[in-house]
Amino acid sequence: MPYLVHSPEERAEMLAAIGVESMDGLLVDIPAALRIPRLDLPNGLSEFETMAQITALAARNRVFPDRLTFRGGGVYRRFIPAAVAAVTSKPEFYTAYTPYQPEASQGTLQAIYEFQTLIAELTALDVANASLYDGATAVAEAAMMAYVHTGRKEVLVAGYVHPEYVDVLRAFGEGRGIRVRKGSEPNAKTAAVIFQQPDFLGLLVDAPDLTKRAHDVGAIAIACVDPISLALLAPPGQYGADIAVGEGQQLGLSPSYGGPHVGFIACHKDLVRRLPGRLIGASHDAQGRRGFVLTLTAREQHIRREKATSNICTNHSLCALAASVYMTYMGAEGMRQVADVSFKRAHALAAKLAALPGWELAFPERQFLSEFPIRVPKPAVVNRKLARKGILGGLDMQRWFRELKGVFTFTCTEVNDARAIDELVEAVSS
Repeated sequence: MPYLVHSPEERAEMLAAIGVESMDGLLVDIPAALRIPRLDLPNGLSEFETMAQITALAARNRVFPDRLTFRGGGVYRRFIPAAVAAVTSKPEFYTAYTPYQPEASQGTLQAIYEFQTLIAELTALDVANASLYDGATAVAEAAMMAYVHTGRKEVLVAGYVHPEYVDVLRAFGEGRGIRVRKGSEPNAKTAAVIFQQPDFLGLLVDAPDLTKRAHDVGAIAIACVDPISLALLAPPGQYGADIAVGEGQQLGLSPSYGGPHVGFIACHKDLVRRLPGRLIGASHDAQGRRGFVLTLTAREQHIRREKATSNICTNHSLCALAASVYMTYMGAEGMRQVADVSFKRAHALAAKLAALPGWELAFPERQFLSEFPIRVPKPAVVNRKLARKGILGGLDMQRWFRELKGVFTFTCTEVNDARAIDELVEAVSS
């Protein structure tokens, strides 16, 4: 908020009500090294002078152009058609909260219904819910579905699944006593096998095989998928996955410092009663006119807490609307072109980087789509060198995986034109 109307007395009263002595007490979960105790501004400035100083400080932030951004890791720069903002900025959608009364909210309910339909078609599964917070919570919610459905208390994470997704999964599972194990061999105690396609490194995995391994021991197969990749790859429903989840940020949403984004979850009809959150359905009134209603609401807001499938999930309606507009505007052929262009440009970049002295693909025998891991010489200086040229370089995998020392992942999407690729290669060659 640009202007806070609370007096010091009112702030003290609110702090006392929640049992915190000072404003600093609200920040205890933020590491001290990341906090900024005060702005270095002279005393006695007018509001105009203060805003001028703050604007100058903000101008020191480095902003990388979209075409010169080659970093992914779950959040990507893609072109967003103007139609997305034109629809999502309409006042009937752009509200503080999403109403669900069917007699007053047919537009909102229909928008969510369309999102559910598009996600179900994209994943080739029977039903999708109204959306979730993001990809991480979608993974965790799917694991909770498997736990409730099977009664088992172990979840197997196969391969390189996004490490932050795994952290959220562990947080969800801790309260229910669910063990999160990494590996590729499920057993009779396994409730679900979770895999990512493509994985966190951008590499393709044998999704049908992992699905079969899960089913062989009576476990649920959960595929965490990249929605753009489904324009080229087989959808989860086609190879028998029980649940498909993922991050929908690439469907018409900007990176926005990591959010808000939108998670999606779809499943086959046998699991529909396990779905968290909300599910919009279509019906007909007494005159035979089609209408939309809130059909399933398996959360604590609507039913007894202990009966809820999830106590902390919601849907991101505005973000889901943006995804719906994007998918409808692009269509199957448009999304296929986006995926194909990304594929070709990523492979062109990979070939050029791998030809440089000291650079080599980390897994040359593995296939990838638009993101790939490559071993770089002098990893400590590569991204600093690129940043000086105005280029946002790759993501250092050693941050999460010790065995991948010196391995970076680079990403190409449709915004990285051929000239941008050449600029990156020239920058690391100099």
